Amino acid sequence: MSSEVDGNIRPDYDRVIQDIADYTLNYQIDSEEAWDTARYCLMDSLGCAMLALRFPECTKHLAPMVPDMVVPCGVRIPGTSFQLEPVKAAWDIGCLVRWLDYNDTWLAAEWGHPSDNLGAILAVTDYLSQRRLAKGQPSLPMRVVLESMIKAHEIQGVLALENSFNRVGLDHVVLVKVASTAVAAMLMGANREQLLSALSHAWVDGQALRTYRHAPNTGSRKSWAAGDASARGVQLADMAMRGEMGIPGVLTAKEWGFYDILFSKTNRDQQIKPASERSFSLPQPYGSYVMENILFKISYPAEFHAQTACEAAILLHPQVANRVDEIERVVIRTHESAVRIISKQGALANPADRDHCLQYITAVGLLFGELSADHYETAFHESHPEVNTLRAKMEVIEEVEYSSAYLDPKRRAIANAVQVFFNDGSATEQTEVLYPLGHRRRRSEGIPLLLEKFVDNLSTRLPEARCRAIVDLCEDQERLERTSVDDFMSLFVI
Repeated sequence: MSSEVDGNIRPDYDRVIQDIADYTLNYQIDSEEAWDTARYCLMDSLGCAMLALRFPECTKHLAPMVPDMVVPCGVRIPGTSFQLEPVKAAWDIGCLVRWLDYNDTWLAAEWGHPSDNLGAILAVTDYLSQRRLAKGQPSLPMRVVLESMIKAHEIQGVLALENSFNRVGLDHVVLVKVASTAVAAMLMGANREQLLSALSHAWVDGQALRTYRHAPNTGSRKSWAAGDASARGVQLADMAMRGEMGIPGVLTAKEWGFYDILFSKTNRDQQIKPASERSFSLPQPYGSYVMENILFKISYPAEFHAQTACEAAILLHPQVANRVDEIERVVIRTHESAVRIISKQGALANPADRDHCLQYITAVGLLFGELSADHYETAFHESHPEVNTLRAKMEVIEEVEYSSAYLDPKRRAIANAVQVFFNDGSATEQTEVLYPLGHRRRRSEGIPLLLEKFVDNLSTRLPEARCRAIVDLCEDQERLERTSVDDFMSLFVI
């Protein structure tokens, strides 16, 4: 061991942790595009939460652990009458936002959904606002929520750019926990030392395994794992604010640190990285890049690597709808990440398994010309065996150019191409979609449809007059930013 360890000299905080803390506490956001996109992200995330309330498998997780518990200054859970303490509130809000796999997405070496952090952000800001009002002080404004979203997106997204946690078997919600911890501590008024402590504990946690996202164990945990991570972030921030000491060398400690224990493998073959390579690669400083480039799921509640496959399939639907029995095979050309994550053969056990299956999503698009969350439910699956019949005729091929474009920071394409071949030797043209509707390159086309999605999702839970009030407020950037968190959250109370 090194002399520092032999001498038990406590190190400075790891540079990665210091950089996150300094960004969170000090960075001033001057990108109008980031502020504007954060507003759309807020709208979209809360719309997803409203839609999720239609599904009992989601709502069974909500509510206080102690029945009928009353929490002074409790956090309102949108679309319900619950008022919960901040940690459980972060869990519930995060679960609602994430449940249907319909919220925003970030794709790089690691994947994730940065709006998962909204659970922590709304829980802390609503709780603090109500505490302030109880003391005769003003509520926090919604601008603070948008600022926290931009910073949480950035922390999660920049860490994901060149660091693949999935390749060492860890789930991306580790980054939700880190980002939620950072912004929750900031909102609570942490100084630098407190924020460093909180972040160190986020890294030292054992971290979730990805097994619940992959066959044969795919299941509903993937729909609440982010809520769990954001709630943990709130808890760790609170502990740091109470004076809990940090773990400065949590990442770099020899033998016992995150890099050596959890980030030393290069792939599932268990190859070991040299010690000099066991660290994160951070190609750019933190700013507002991630929010500006975030991907929205506008039309299809499906794992994002399959979005363009679904769009291509729906474009082909008119050509195949009357020839389903004549289909010999379907070829899907895709990128490496899609092959690794969501290409599945055999039985699909539950809705979570189906919405992470490239072939299932493509088959539904080809057969029905649409895709909604209901298409993953067991009742639909059991009554439409033709979906699995078509799945069995599919061939998935990695297109090297698609894989390259996926990782290119100037493109960040999520390309898929679908072609259908018939028994008589004829075929459709290969239908290629390089960028999904929610991509930055398609913002002008996508935003009007994103607003339609928001209105539709709100209407599944809230009365028409309330929906109109929420939409009118959210469409006005300046008025939304001035609105108190307390007033905003009140609009979603049932």
